[in-house]
Amino acid sequence: MKKMNRLSENSRKALIVNIGESAGQEVADLIAQMAAEIEELRQTKVSVTPIIPGVPGPAMTIEEPV
Repeated sequence: MKKMNRLSENSRKALIVNIGESAGQEVADLIAQMAAEIEELRQTKVSVTPIIPGVPGPAMTIEEPV
C-alpha cells in the first residue's frame, strides 16, 4: 500500500490561513516533495559492512544509500 505524500486538506488550509496562500502552498508542496524523497531513500537503503583486512573484531556497520 502506497502512502500519500501530501498534507491533509486541514493542514493545507491551516498553512494558507496562517502564512498566506502562496507561501502555504509552497510549504505544502515542499513537504510533499521531501516526503517522497525520504520514502525513496528508505526503499533503496542498504546495509554495508566494511571488510578491513588485518583488523580483528566486528567492524562498524555503516548504512549508505545505493
